[in-house]
Amino acid sequence: MSTNRKQTLGEFIIENQKSFQYSSGELSKLINAIRLAAKVVNHEVNKAGLVDIIGTAGETNIQGENQQKLDVFANEKFIQTLTNREIVCGIASEEEDSFISINSNDENHQNKYVVLIDPLDGSSNIDVNVSVGTIFSIYRRVTPVGTPATLEDFLQPGNQQVAAGYVVYGTSTMIVYTTGDGVNGFTLNPALGTFYLSHPNMTFPETGKIYSVNEGNYIHFSKGVKDYIKYCQMEEGDRPYTSRYIGSLVSDFHRNMIKGGIYMYPKSSVTGNGKLRLLYECNPMAFIAEQANGIAIGGKTRILDIQPTELHQRVPFFCGSRKMVEKLQEFLEKYH
Repeated sequence: MSTNRKQTLGEFIIENQKSFQYSSGELSKLINAIRLAAKVVNHEVNKAGLVDIIGTAGETNIQGENQQKLDVFANEKFIQTLTNREIVCGIASEEEDSFISINSNDENHQNKYVVLIDPLDGSSNIDVNVSVGTIFSIYRRVTPVGTPATLEDFLQPGNQQVAAGYVVYGTSTMIVYTTGDGVNGFTLNPALGTFYLSHPNMTFPETGKIYSVNEGNYIHFSKGVKDYIKYCQMEEGDRPYTSRYIGSLVSDFHRNMIKGGIYMYPKSSVTGNGKLRLLYECNPMAFIAEQANGIAIGGKTRILDIQPTELHQRVPFFCGSRKMVEKLQEFLEKYH
């Protein structure tokens, strides 16, 4: 990859800082902290199989899921990096029971942001060398600056996000993020340890030919979802579509944004409201999707308009190319 004419992530952050409505520089420092932690996690992901970092850690997280060793490592590194930079007043992680309040005993701290993070999305795929990722969501706190962060700061609807993004650790490592002014992707040059702008102004194609869903759960889906899947498989016009499901949200989303497609994790008779967490996965991905000319819904409801009621709340999630999601909505509305 030629780097002499490409803008670095650091340069991009500085250049675009003024276009952000809160241009105090704190958000820029926060994105930089995430960049640093991502490089550390990427280094460990790339060593998986060579050192004792793959497999389960012998513990479960708050959702009752087996924690992988890399889950624990990534969680520690992101929390440590964000805490040390003294930028945030609180952090919530998918791997933690509750949120973490930062500088809660320091009345002089002026930190205005909270971060919600899924440190290692798709980590069950680590052992088989499939792409995994990190998802992050950033809000301005709603409680007074200088006071300890509270649950209220985290339970904000997704339309209040000031930034969101993901890191995909794949054949190349990328950071993709938005601050509400479009979506841009940066690829890591491992030789230099620097992220370069490689995918400016990313957008979903209006439509696509990929549908991503765990069809093993088909029998448990609602009638509307089942009918839409049958529609995707029907030989008519530009169909049948191609079924592609990796099981890492970051990877499935990233592919669909580049090639055009729809991602679905419906509610079912087995999983209830589905598996995905509103605050750590759905809200940040929905923010990115909408900034990239896509749509993200939880059924009939726009994901970003859902008022969270708990930290680890799960919701159904459908997102992707505009025309594909709109077609899905037609099927869902038939039965509601």
